[in-house]
Amino acid sequence: MKIIAKIHTDFPDKFGIPRQSGILSMLESKIVFEPEFRSPESLRGIEQWSHLWLIWEFSRAIREDWSPTVRPPRLGGNTRVGVFATRSPFRPNPIGLSSVKLVRVEQTANEGCVLIVSGADMLDGTPIYDIKPYLPYADAHPDALGGFAEEVFGAKLTVDFPDELLRKLPENKREAAVTLLAEDPRPAVRAKDSGRVFGFGFAGFEIKFTVCGGVLTVVSVEKN
Repeated sequence: MKIIAKIHTDFPDKFGIPRQSGILSMLESKIVFEPEFRSPESLRGIEQWSHLWLIWEFSRAIREDWSPTVRPPRLGGNTRVGVFATRSPFRPNPIGLSSVKLVRVEQTANEGCVLIVSGADMLDGTPIYDIKPYLPYADAHPDALGGFAEEVFGAKLTVDFPDELLRKLPENKREAAVTLLAEDPRPAVRAKDSGRVFGFGFAGFEIKFTVCGGVLTVVSVEKN
């Protein structure tokens, strides 16, 4: 397996990354190909597709052993289910799969053709192994069942983001920050730590917040 590209996102650490692709549809990322794969011919016709599949590596979840069961955060971090019934990064092979929207193709002087995509759920610098078109007629299944993930999907927090703090973020990052916080970025095992201050890196800033009940309150925004 060869790394063909790396993606550059606003997430320097695992904490705070969207739990699934597409949640932050307003946030753009850049895919830069490795020198060996920068031939413009390899991207000929890609603009015909609105969405792409990315096959990538959980580069910070590589381990020698594996467990047949894992504890999904969305089940509180206590209930075990089969690893192949989850999207846990702790797998026999640390492979991830994400669907992203292709925003545009850019020609650059130093990096060749790069892809600008939106909706990525990956760490900055994540290695990519392959890119494939998303086919609506074959890949979309409106009647599919969501398993245990459906039970928690849609449970949002109310976000109290004071204007003086929100204005510290670039204007094009503010909506994404609020959306991300509403999804509750805390680890599920810490979700009951009312009043605890959590912090994560986003777009070159450190955002700190507390949660009490169903309200998340941002307490500071500092540039990294």
